[in-house]
Amino acid sequence: MGFFTEFKEFAVKGNVIDLAVGVVIGGAFGKIVTSLVEDIITPALLTPALNAANLNNLAELVIPGTAIKYGNFISAAISFLIVAFALFLMIKGINKLKKPAAAPAPAAPAGPTQEELLMQIRDLLQKQQSK
Repeated sequence: MGFFTEFKEFAVKGNVIDLAVGVVIGGAFGKIVTSLVEDIITPALLTPALNAANLNNLAELVIPGTAIKYGNFISAAISFLIVAFALFLMIKGINKLKKPAAAPAPAAPAGPTQEELLMQIRDLLQKQQSK
């Protein structure tokens, strides 16, 4: 089998295509979440704190005398929490839609072992001989 034939089979497998679609959707979802955090949640929740610090943007929150921008970290943390919560809700919904797994059949009751059967036969033969 040639190299290009193998690559073609690999590239058109369902798993690879599903992964590609997931990456594209994830990128678009990331932009939506970033906009939600930066344009809606951050201004709504942090406006009082930003006004108290005389700042207009969360990115302006820095530790004085350093280049540490903890405002960007706060924004990224909020974004992560939103994405994690959205994924949690999606997975929870998908799990509800899945059919419950069939319960395993109960184990058959254990019958007598070969030794027990042989002992029963021996006892019966002994009873017949003693009569």
